[in-house]
Amino acid sequence: MDSGPLQQISTFHMRQRMTLMVNRYEIRADDGHGGEGELVAFAQQKRVALKEQVTLYADTDKTRPVAGFRARKVMDLASGYDVTDAAGAPIGSFRKDFRKSLTRSTWHVEQPGHPGCVGHERSKAIALLRRGWEFIPFIENIPFFFPYHFDFTVDGEVVLSVEKKFALRDRYVITVRDDRLDRRVVFAQAVALDALQGR
Repeated sequence: MDSGPLQQISTFHMRQRMTLMVNRYEIRADDGHGGEGELVAFAQQKRVALKEQVTLYADTDKTRPVAGFRARKVMDLASGYDVTDAAGAPIGSFRKDFRKSLTRSTWHVEQPGHPGCVGHERSKAIALLRRGWEFIPFIENIPFFFPYHFDFTVDGEVVLSVEKKFALRDRYVITVRDDRLDRRVVFAQAVALDALQGR
């Protein structure tokens, strides 16, 4: 699907499928009834990459690039990530605010022509529980199963939400409330929320 029609869609579904060495992400448009419709982006993320680079494709055969994001520096996640279009031209960026993320994960998203938005975990209680999970005896090796959600705001108004759902594998609903947000930048940030959340 071209970026033009993508901009008309406000709700998407993202699923993570894990393999031994990579995480795979499928992003589908909402079918109009709350279910998963047409595939609009597919990405793979290597788990042991020193310099994070992820390409999003329009198909699972990886023949048609849609966008991508790349870390600016090796092993320096605070430096941020640049988002590019299919031709490699910059279309936006995002970065994690590590100081604020000590208690509640915080991300900043920017793109030309947009004031930029800040995303936080919606629940402070879940954020703190998730951080303490690995220190609880006997359950530290069990994956954290409570769903967590992110709201991205501009001047206090929510413009983007990424909500994690209860499922055997990670599943998210992405809701865009600002037509100015480039859906390709949204997809890149949504993938990063899952792929980079533990870093």
